[in-house]
Amino acid sequence: MKKFSSFLIVLLLMLASFTAGVEYQRGDVSQDGQVDISDATCLINYLLTGTWPDEPVTPPDTHEYVDLGLPSGTLWATCNVGATAPEEYGDYFAWGETKPKEEYTWETYQWCNGSDTTLTKYCTNSIWGYQDFTDDKVELDPEDDAAYANWGSSWRIPTVEQLNELIDNCSWTWTTLNGVYGRLFTGPNGNTLFLPAAGHVGNNMLRSSNSDGLYWTRSLGNTGAYYALALSFYSGGKQWWNIRRYCGLTVRAVRVP
Repeated sequence: MKKFSSFLIVLLLMLASFTAGVEYQRGDVSQDGQVDISDATCLINYLLTGTWPDEPVTPPDTHEYVDLGLPSGTLWATCNVGATAPEEYGDYFAWGETKPKEEYTWETYQWCNGSDTTLTKYCTNSIWGYQDFTDDKVELDPEDDAAYANWGSSWRIPTVEQLNELIDNCSWTWTTLNGVYGRLFTGPNGNTLFLPAAGHVGNNMLRSSNSDGLYWTRSLGNTGAYYALALSFYSGGKQWWNIRRYCGLTVRAVRVP
């Protein structure tokens, strides 16, 4: 019986390959992770009715954003990835990783083999790459972007240019929201955006929370591929920092209309 079922699936695949409108790359036509009788059922249904099963429904994007009236039209999320309110810190991510974790060290970092000279992705110089690896990637691929991976294809970690646009076109004030310190940005149109001073996680310790905000950009640092670029702000001003990629920083997502 098993041999007959397998033969039937192969036969149906051969028949379907001659049927107009059928495109497939593997026997798993039902896309459930395995080739079995459900794939034969899908093919039989197609041959009889000309229709495939309904496509999966993508969940609606419910994450809120604010239009600050910026020249580029960039829209900013109203809270950090992993948070539900503007003043919440949300999750901390190593650069290029999409999930929070217990430990933030080179040993646990996804894109190396345990040290800053064994990088396996986003490496521009062989002296930092594992076995002389380089790929010359200087900006995150979407699948390694915590905003894209957690919130969907409309969202990204901001670029350096988008953060500079926010700084250059908004007035910004050090203040508190529900007892949490941070920067309040007021856009040209009067709308506001609050970024909490969530600090960062380094060597498995939360540091500078409620006194310093550190937010990832999509870009590698400019002093070595084991760094990525982040914006730091505090009561006295702001500064760009090259931060070791394994550190856990917060993410405020953007979308472009």
